[in-house]
Amino acid sequence: MTLWRRIFYHPEVNYALRQTLVLCLPIGFAMLFGQLKLGMLFALVPACCNISGLDTPHKRFFKRLVIGGSLFALSSILLQLMLINWHVPLPLIMLGLTLVLGVTGEISPLHGRLLPGALVASIFTLSMAGVVPIWHAPLLFVVGTAWYGLFNWFWFRLSEEQPMRETLSQLYVELADYFEAKYSLLTQHTDPETALPPLLKRQQQVIDLIATLYQQLHMLPTGNHQHHKRLLRSFQVALDLQEHITVSLHLPAEVQKLVEESHAEAVIRRNAQVIAARLRVIASDILYHRRSERFTMANELAALEKIASRYRDNPVGQFCYYHFSRIARLLRTQRPLYRRDLMQTQHRLPFWPALKGYLSVKSAALRNAARLGVILALGSSLGMFFNLPKPYWILLTTLLVSQNGYNATRVRIQHRALGTLAGLIAAAGLLQLALPQNLTLFFMLMITLISYTVLRKNYGLGMIGLTVTAVYTLQILGLSGANFLLPRLLDTLIGCALAFGGTIWLWPQWQSGLLRTNAYQALEADQQAIRLVLHEDPDPAELAYARMKVNQAHNQLFTSLNQAMQEPGFNSHYLTDMRLWVTHSQFLVDHINGMTILAREHYMLTPKLAMEYLQTCEIALQSCQQRLTYDGPSSEKSLFNAPDQHPDMPITEMERHLRRMLAHLSAMHTISSLAWKQRPHHGIWLTRRVKE
Repeated sequence: MTLWRRIFYHPEVNYALRQTLVLCLPIGFAMLFGQLKLGMLFALVPACCNISGLDTPHKRFFKRLVIGGSLFALSSILLQLMLINWHVPLPLIMLGLTLVLGVTGEISPLHGRLLPGALVASIFTLSMAGVVPIWHAPLLFVVGTAWYGLFNWFWFRLSEEQPMRETLSQLYVELADYFEAKYSLLTQHTDPETALPPLLKRQQQVIDLIATLYQQLHMLPTGNHQHHKRLLRSFQVALDLQEHITVSLHLPAEVQKLVEESHAEAVIRRNAQVIAARLRVIASDILYHRRSERFTMANELAALEKIASRYRDNPVGQFCYYHFSRIARLLRTQRPLYRRDLMQTQHRLPFWPALKGYLSVKSAALRNAARLGVILALGSSLGMFFNLPKPYWILLTTLLVSQNGYNATRVRIQHRALGTLAGLIAAAGLLQLALPQNLTLFFMLMITLISYTVLRKNYGLGMIGLTVTAVYTLQILGLSGANFLLPRLLDTLIGCALAFGGTIWLWPQWQSGLLRTNAYQALEADQQAIRLVLHEDPDPAELAYARMKVNQAHNQLFTSLNQAMQEPGFNSHYLTDMRLWVTHSQFLVDHINGMTILAREHYMLTPKLAMEYLQTCEIALQSCQQRLTYDGPSSEKSLFNAPDQHPDMPITEMERHLRRMLAHLSAMHTISSLAWKQRPHHGIWLTRRVKE
């Protein structure tokens, strides 16, 4: 592989090159005609487009560009008309604009990203209002959006859907890490309390990447492009790999017995290392556009097969050989085990139904828009009250640090504040050098490239460089950059404080209060999957769809729990019990993964026995759901008995999974009864949300 290919296709370098070129090429072009200031203003537009997600490859790519550019121009015109011609106070303008544009969040999450982008465009217009003609800013946004779209379209054609390749490559790396962590310390994974949490975090990352890839694949054009087909096939292989990798036996005593009687631990560890290494090679091949070389692990599998045949009474050897051989087949052929369609994850409402839903007080999009609108109105009022120079930095900071959820906003605020402080200190020192303009522009170019290289990995480090370039931009535009160092710091701190306060006090979406809802939905997904598994003739495509819904529902529950642990004011005992509940839920997911494989390969139960197990599982699942929604004392028993086993019939692998599931459901029912009794009743902000 050439050095150029490794550099160009590296995820962070590719992103940094794209962002730097789309910013700096207009500036360089404007310099040729002596219009450097115009080029600097033109470079503001990509910030609006980035926030709006207009660089996302999409089958309606140019349609989204037209909508985004139109919203930017409309926001700019309305702000200038209301501020200059109609003399409407700025706080009312920002509140009104946010509430009007907030309907985009009801249409779809991708459309919802247009709201902060349009608001950033209106904030940038504040710096030009009354200084240039009213048509100047809207025209700047329209032309700038067109340039941004054409550049990114060409870039993605050049790199063949590089964003999706990056996500797919990262998915294979995460699968390798998960598999290696699961089997490298086989005998130490005996206590679920210590063994499961690290694996759950890795599995959470895998499911998040799978959800992202579903979205990216459904955004692609529906044409028969060859590289699209290859990416789709690699993704389906990854789904099969995830299915076999995440299945667990959950027999620590049998594992320990086999390890003591044989050298199984070394053989299993060797197989795991070979598989993990191959997964990382495939990840690199996907990222750097290479064809994978041939692969075989016949010797390793032969050693594992000998152990499985020698110790037939121990299920661990057969379990590992079966799943490892399937994984090896996937890695050798790089083709999915069976054909199926991908499930739809992109939901888009037409405008009028979205508007009707947005006008409801239960609308999450309305709450989000109202929260942003109130914060921006408060920021505008503070700027007017204290007569701050360039108060639009307050509004811009507020928008950029406001995230979905308390914990994400808190982390972004820390990075933004510290990065800005360090950047201003660095800029204050650099301004003393009095460098020539050409040399200054060159250093700004290099700082921008380096900043974007680290921005996605560490937002705070990236902000240091971007703050330096912002100060130098003010300096070049004819303003004194040194005079805005302290105001910029104050504006940033005020904006961060407003965003933090809004996250806490203005219609907060506490994950702690959503645990019950997410737990209920996870059980609902489990129930749907079990019905399909125990069906007489299950469809493989429907099984795959249901299995992924189970994994995603549990992942949403696990994410809520992790975020709830970071939120203030909640009872730690309650969250500890919920963590135990989520651990048992993970066991259910593992068993459903295993049963899906057995059902697809027709290792079925008799119709009568399947119906008995289905009825028992449904009673157990519904009892757990009722326990989640009922706060009173529980009178029913939490022990769900499996159907009686025939003395002359050996227990099958499917029955083992179902019996273990019933044991976990029994424990989850008991935990639910305890957890809701001691759920938190203190905390100024949280009590009401939990009672919901």
